[in-house]
Parts: sequence; structure tokens; C-alpha cells
Amino acid sequence: MFKKLIKNSRMKSPWLLHFDCGSCNGCDIEVLACLTPVYDVERFGIINVGNPMHADLFLVTGTVNSRNSMVLRNLYDQMPNPKVVVAIGSCGLSGGIFREAYNVVGGVDKIIPVDVYVPGCPAKPEAIIDGVVAGLQKYAHVAN
Repeated sequence: MFKKLIKNSRMKSPWLLHFDCGSCNGCDIEVLACLTPVYDVERFGIINVGNPMHADLFLVTGTVNSRNSMVLRNLYDQMPNPKVVVAIGSCGLSGGIFREAYNVVGGVDKIIPVDVYVPGCPAKPEAIIDGVVAGLQKYAHVAN
């Protein structure tokens, strides 16, 4: 009974962690725009947290490089199961315009498994919200 209550509460008010692997900050600004009164994702119970141990969804922006790949993996490993990863923007999907650079590993999926891809340069807030909703649907499917 208690586990079912916890599972239902996590689905109704997901907490997300945002990590920037190193980008132009265009996608980061759009992620933060989702929290402003214009888009207000918090009305759906979605809260941005700073501790990976409290997060259900992991939003990742920017190009993964050799220096931040270990941090990305550590944050992912600290999140409780089940967890959903949303890669945002061209850089998060493939490395973007930086993909040919000597230190770029590539997209987020080169280091951790990605559940939802949100394309764009930068990704629009509406697309990010749609990606989070798609992630929540996968989360609900995995949690059941």
C-alpha cells in the first residue's frame, strides 16, 4: 500500500534535474523559460531540483565532452530508479555544431541511455514541455 502511494505521488509531481554539459546556453535559457509564468510547468507539479537523489527526470543540454562525461554519468547513477533522461537540443542529441571538435564525445546517448530526444537549436519551450510529458508517459509505463 505504501509503495503504491509513493509510486502514484512520483507520477503526479515529478521532480527534474537539469544539467548543462557545456553549450551556448540557448537550450538552458529555454529550459528556464519553462519555469517562468509564461509556460509555468510547475502548475503540473513539475519541480526543478538540485539534488539528483530527489529527481525523477534528468534534462540534459549541451555537448558531451571528455571532461564532463564522468559528471554526467555520476549524476545519472545517483538518481533513483525508475528514471527518465531527456536530451535537449542539437548538441544534446548529436554534439551539434561542436561534434567535429577534438574533445567532443557526441550526444548524451554516448554516455547514458536516453528516453526522449527534443530537437532544436535551441529547442523551444513548448518542445521541451512535450519532451517532459513524453518522458512522464515512459516513466508511468516503467513504474507500473
